[in-house]
Amino acid sequence: MLKSRRFLFITLSLLLSIVTQAHASLKSIDEFTRDMNQYPGFFSFYVDDNSGKLYLEVEKLDQAFLLQHSLPMGLGSNDIGLDRGQLGETRLVKFEKMGHKLMLRQLNTYYRANTDNKAELQSVKEAFASSILFGFDIAAKTNKRFLVDYTPYLLSDVHGVSRTLAARNQGNFSLDTARSAVYMPRSKSFAKNTELEAVLTFKGSQPGEFVRQVSADPYSISLNMHHSLIELPDDNYTPRAFHPQSGYWSVEHKDYAAPLSESMYVRYIPRHRLAKKDPNAALSEPVKPIIYYLDPGVPDPVKTALIEGALWWDHAFAQAGYKNAFQVKVLPEHADPMDIRYNVIQWVHRATRGWSYGSSVIDPRTGEIIKGHVTLGSLRVRQDILIAEALAAPFVKGDEVNLTLQNMALDRIRQLSAHEVGHTLGIAHNFSASIKDRASVMDYPHPLVSFNDDGSFNTEQAYAKGMGQWDNQVIKYGYADVPAAQEAEFLAQVLGENKQLGLEFISDSDARAKGGAHPTAHLWDNGAEPDLELKRILTIRQQALAQFGIKNIKNGTALSQLEEVLVPLYLLHRYQVEAAVKLIAGVDYHYEVRGQHEVAGNQIVTAEKQKAAFNALLMTLESNHLAIPESVLALITPKAYGESKTRESIQGRTGLTLDAMALPEVAAQHSLALLLHSDRLNRLQQQKMRDAQQLGVRDVIFSLAEQIFFADNQQGMAGKVQQRVQMLTAVLMAKQSVNSSVAPEVQAELLSQLKFIAKKYHRSHDVFSQYLADEIHQFLATGKWSKRFAPLAMPPGSPI
Repeated sequence: MLKSRRFLFITLSLLLSIVTQAHASLKSIDEFTRDMNQYPGFFSFYVDDNSGKLYLEVEKLDQAFLLQHSLPMGLGSNDIGLDRGQLGETRLVKFEKMGHKLMLRQLNTYYRANTDNKAELQSVKEAFASSILFGFDIAAKTNKRFLVDYTPYLLSDVHGVSRTLAARNQGNFSLDTARSAVYMPRSKSFAKNTELEAVLTFKGSQPGEFVRQVSADPYSISLNMHHSLIELPDDNYTPRAFHPQSGYWSVEHKDYAAPLSESMYVRYIPRHRLAKKDPNAALSEPVKPIIYYLDPGVPDPVKTALIEGALWWDHAFAQAGYKNAFQVKVLPEHADPMDIRYNVIQWVHRATRGWSYGSSVIDPRTGEIIKGHVTLGSLRVRQDILIAEALAAPFVKGDEVNLTLQNMALDRIRQLSAHEVGHTLGIAHNFSASIKDRASVMDYPHPLVSFNDDGSFNTEQAYAKGMGQWDNQVIKYGYADVPAAQEAEFLAQVLGENKQLGLEFISDSDARAKGGAHPTAHLWDNGAEPDLELKRILTIRQQALAQFGIKNIKNGTALSQLEEVLVPLYLLHRYQVEAAVKLIAGVDYHYEVRGQHEVAGNQIVTAEKQKAAFNALLMTLESNHLAIPESVLALITPKAYGESKTRESIQGRTGLTLDAMALPEVAAQHSLALLLHSDRLNRLQQQKMRDAQQLGVRDVIFSLAEQIFFADNQQGMAGKVQQRVQMLTAVLMAKQSVNSSVAPEVQAELLSQLKFIAKKYHRSHDVFSQYLADEIHQFLATGKWSKRFAPLAMPPGSPI
């Protein structure tokens, strides 16, 4: 035992001696990098052309800075989501020396103690974990300056590409360092930021459909990864308080030093730094303007439209007292769009249409926006043109260039540019803006189109132009230059003005939910009365369907392409259905704060409005609205040779031919699923309990059954559509009757109605009625619906 201990001691001593000697024999930085290319800057770095390694010089030990990872070159798949220009998380980090290594530690910025008490600060620091992102071996040293090999970290999957591919069921991929390298054309260093980039290759097996769709070789995916090392902003920025009615996103942290009588949650709005040159002037130029740079790869006329739309914000800043505060320029030829010094608007291509979005690099300590980065999907404009062509049937001769429809799509592009730039200014969605004469670009606009008396298509009011009232107010709240002593009073005044102007603010969580209750918070809608707009848009849809034909495509286009034109036209009403249904069991409310205004609380939507919306929704389930005209069915052929169905096509049950029942089925299923959503059914039941005059579950189910199951049987195609709607309704009622999210009182009503339907249909001599009765009886006996029928999936919709 003694010999073993002595041997262990000698071994450890030798190892310690070797490490100590190695550390003591480190070369100086100048000597080590003598034959390397040097790039001085915030973090100076050196590149060894012989080994391909990049060395980072660190003299800022224990000094925090921002680290931003991003993806400058994307995969090109909307479904996977690894887009060109995509930003990752913004991290507050610092280098720490531990023995012979430098550790890169990410600090925990959410849990804090806003105090000067060092012991209290330390207690919070020790209570919540930080994260060491990487450990670097020290390659050279000069006094308190250290040189580390940054290459292994630069050639690592910091953006989580492998995780994303796995999460999207696109295969198992891992980084292949043998096919990865430092990318020097975009590795540079400046006074306040260092930009480093690498090309990374991921090797994989069993690549999924979306990877196969976009990759040159689906087993080998090469992407670029970018690192931005950023000096912290100075202390001259003052955070502005978040308010739930302000229209901004929130940057939040938890303060463990807060007084016991105060909330621990501290919330700021994210915003760019902006101040007047002359704070006393009603209108002043800024100390430093906010400048956005447009991707030079955008083609005209889209480029001009994007610039014009983004520049709308300068009008809002003018309303807040600034002159030329917001500017848009084309990105200089040799500028890197991932360089932290540039706010950019990028035009991003994908294999299929998809979302645009606005992201920001934000100082997590204060909410200050360091960089705005807009991603605009290039196929969106083509979808708007497709919708316009589906409605207008503009190709009388077959070779026309319809500038009116193109201009409509460009108006939408202006809105899109302004919308996504708004996000990078810190502004959230406002999905209640459409009811107040389209008061904000931060809503999702549906084209407000119509037909003239002579049958021509009218696009004059398709999209609003310029800033809305809400946009001006929200910029005033976030960016007006106000003395600190007067700021709270000023912000309260702005919120009061919003109320006086009748401006509502309701954002994503309340608007996107399929079971949502807010009567004005909708996506892709129009008008203050959702039920009336639904009826109007159904009329427009019917008129467009009646004239649908070869005038909807150009000469030289296969007739089979009419299928993709038909889909957005047939489903034109889908989003207005989502708007109207929220009146049913609807609850009106605001993001109220005590002490600001008189408390309004919740108000149930009146019974009159609920019943009107319900009647409008029932129209979408009528056979005459659902059946596709015979003229359309007779015209659309199976796919021409060389073409194939896409995600934009109709997926039916008749093989190569157009399934005449598919679109009626998905449209009916859409309305039914929204109407019979568990949240909505439960609210209907409770509202009826609270007020006997209100619309209740039984009222809805009985009226629905009366129209769907007990109306006179129709003949021909309309009769078959009627039967398909009966099947969809029965299946959904059955599933909701055993859904644990549905209240037991509601389940009882659904089961009772199903029993009644089965009893009545069992006596029928109609083959389908007998079949449906048997299906319901089987469900009542087993609690499970047979697997013989599964509703078809709705074709893609958002973003329209």
